[in-house]
Amino acid sequence: MNKIKTVILLGLLTALIVLIGRLIGGRAGMLIALVLAAAMNFFSYWYSDKIVLAMYRARPLDQASAGGVYQIVSELTQRAGLPMPRIFVIDDDTPNAFATGRDPEHAVVAVTGGIMRILSPRELRGVLAHELSHVKDRDILISSVAATLAGAVMVLADMARFGAIFGGLRGDDEDSGGGALGVVGLVIMSILAPLAAMLIQMAVSRSREFLADHEGGLMSSDPEALAGALAKLEQANQAQPMADARPQTAHMFIVNPLSGQSLAGLFSTHPPIPERIARLKELAAQTGAGPWRGPAPAPVGPGYAPPPPPPPAGSAPRGGGRIDWS
Repeated sequence: MNKIKTVILLGLLTALIVLIGRLIGGRAGMLIALVLAAAMNFFSYWYSDKIVLAMYRARPLDQASAGGVYQIVSELTQRAGLPMPRIFVIDDDTPNAFATGRDPEHAVVAVTGGIMRILSPRELRGVLAHELSHVKDRDILISSVAATLAGAVMVLADMARFGAIFGGLRGDDEDSGGGALGVVGLVIMSILAPLAAMLIQMAVSRSREFLADHEGGLMSSDPEALAGALAKLEQANQAQPMADARPQTAHMFIVNPLSGQSLAGLFSTHPPIPERIARLKELAAQTGAGPWRGPAPAPVGPGYAPPPPPPPAGSAPRGGGRIDWS
């Protein structure tokens, strides 16, 4: 199913780019746009993970610098029969995480610096199990491609807007005046931005998040740990959304990093946190799963100590950076 979605997304992007090329440069513009679309599709498929990691300036972590996280991921991948993914960190104190990569053999799990401080090792284990479930189900390819395509569509919307303003939307076979075509450009721009959201919502359905919660709870044998983590993550992200969060990549994170921002609703692909928590608690009751009784993971970072709970939503300054939870 994910392969079919990927083909549909790439086809839609190609059609959009060709359409914009024709509006800007007529037949010649359409041909140029077609070549660009082919190149973009190639890079979207093979390099979308690198693009997303670069957007957030993520840097790789090794066992020496984050032994606790490495140990948790290693244990979970062995339980799930998955290859060991690369681990990256985003230097942002707002706690969040996502997985990316085109297949399990090229997977990446990225965490923010904040999640290693806000969550206990048990809760972090639940979050990482959720992300590895996305890897196991190969959701990460469609998520990464969708992020790249949404960004491209937003660029096209900007092109249409500036073309409308400066009268650039006139093809070589068009006799219409710039004013009329400027109106067309504005209309196109107004359609493309919601379309970017629709593409993401098509590609990353809410059911995949529920499924990753379910499978992550089973993988970790501790659904309540993930439930507790989700509650903390939602509260922290409402108090202070990530500074560099992009609407076109918001769906990749375990909780919505755009809480309280104007485009959050437009790009909403996350199920309500209370419903996710309720399902995880129901899963724990059905399976009789209690707290994980395996070996305790090492501290997740240098000098790790369980932090105090986050303050109520709205009490922390907005805009990312370092959060003072004291």
